[in-house]
Amino acid sequence: MEPEPGVPVFPSCTILILDDDETLRTRLELLFARVGLDSIITTGDKKRASELVAERAIELVILDLFLPDEAGEDLLREFSRVAPELPVLVMTSASDPETIVRCMRLGAVDYVVKPIDEVRLLVSVWNALASVEQKRVADGFRDKVFEHRLAQPEAFKAIVTKNERMLNLFSYAESVARSRQPVLITGETGTGKELFARAIHEASGRAGHFVAVNVGGLDDTMFSDSLFGHRKGAYTGADTARAGLLKEAEGGTILLDEVGDLEAHSQIKLLRLLQEGEYYPLGADLPLRSDARVVAATTKNLREAAQSGDFRSDLYYRLQTHPIALPPLRERREDLSLLIRYFLEKSALDLDMEFPGDEAAQICAEKVARVLSSYDFPGNVRELESLVHDAVTGARGGKLDLSALEARIGIGKRSEMEDEGETGEPLSIIRDLTRGKIPTMDEAERELAEIALQRSDGNMSRAAQVLGISRQTLYNKLKKETQN
Repeated sequence: MEPEPGVPVFPSCTILILDDDETLRTRLELLFARVGLDSIITTGDKKRASELVAERAIELVILDLFLPDEAGEDLLREFSRVAPELPVLVMTSASDPETIVRCMRLGAVDYVVKPIDEVRLLVSVWNALASVEQKRVADGFRDKVFEHRLAQPEAFKAIVTKNERMLNLFSYAESVARSRQPVLITGETGTGKELFARAIHEASGRAGHFVAVNVGGLDDTMFSDSLFGHRKGAYTGADTARAGLLKEAEGGTILLDEVGDLEAHSQIKLLRLLQEGEYYPLGADLPLRSDARVVAATTKNLREAAQSGDFRSDLYYRLQTHPIALPPLRERREDLSLLIRYFLEKSALDLDMEFPGDEAAQICAEKVARVLSSYDFPGNVRELESLVHDAVTGARGGKLDLSALEARIGIGKRSEMEDEGETGEPLSIIRDLTRGKIPTMDEAERELAEIALQRSDGNMSRAAQVLGISRQTLYNKLKKETQN
């Protein structure tokens, strides 16, 4: 049964209701059907309930504490022993603190008092199921992150990396892929947010399409029309009905890019979609339901926006149920050579150019990586791809013009970099180690600091990154030189 309009969408699971009152069991089964929970097993048979729990076929038990023969507490003990991770919600006609405390000590996660308050029961069930899903995600993430063990590595094949932080994000993304809750992907422009969203969709096993839409800059009418569609005659020019992108993403995933730029009215509509799984097409009087999984992406800091009032805090907390923060390229420089080689091959293929063999290709990628080693990449991976493609396009005789690449990113001449056919020893102090006076450590550090600063056009932060030290450490070394 479809959930009724106006109620939240519960995560799907199998619930066991154990009560000797058949009328109450039927009433609860109908109640859960109204919120989309249709995998319900009801029984008054204690033995059957024990078998189901032992078989691990149940994800939540609702147990009448006062069963015949006072078996309720005995069953609670048994369930806690056989399946300690299984949440058990007890129903009791006794509201005395002693009974309640005893139940909680025996492993119950919550209780409701008869006669049953339906709203109170639904809140308890929601909380219990949310805890189950959070634990499942955490357990899956922990298992994978220690060994970088992906069940579906092919879902992430479009993301080229060997960075530890990125590999951990792969594991987390796969862990939350089958969750119905939203994912919020944050990161600077060009870090690969849409690639990550696609990977999550691929790993989710959802049969529907992946649909991406940039909602930044859309006014409320355009947002509603794009996502929710419209009825015929909804506005001037609406000569035919339009289904909208949510309908296209039915059973799949919809990516809302630049969600941080949504207008206030659009934020309210998105919140309703996330909370209740329903939306109104323009011109419609009745809501439609959607089971499309929402993934949102933004370059903005939504926490700060929520604190300042520029973004609804309730929407922010709803969106960031599963947060993924992608690192900028400057924080994963070990990927530079790997990415350059990937883009070199991709560009050569796109331009129908012959690409050298593996060894020559690796040497070429490492040369380009050295040229770009001190560059901050404000456009991140997308900018790197553009730089490499441009360099391949301008290649003559199969050789890249590295000086043109340097000129484009403005890092100066190639005088310190290796020339074609040379071994590439960029620092005079290194060459002098094999002859003449060996410099002291202070002298070597000072010269390295000066060269790094010169290559970085006086940018202290960039020079510190090249040397692998903090900006303060570099400042102290240069200051020491001045004092000497």
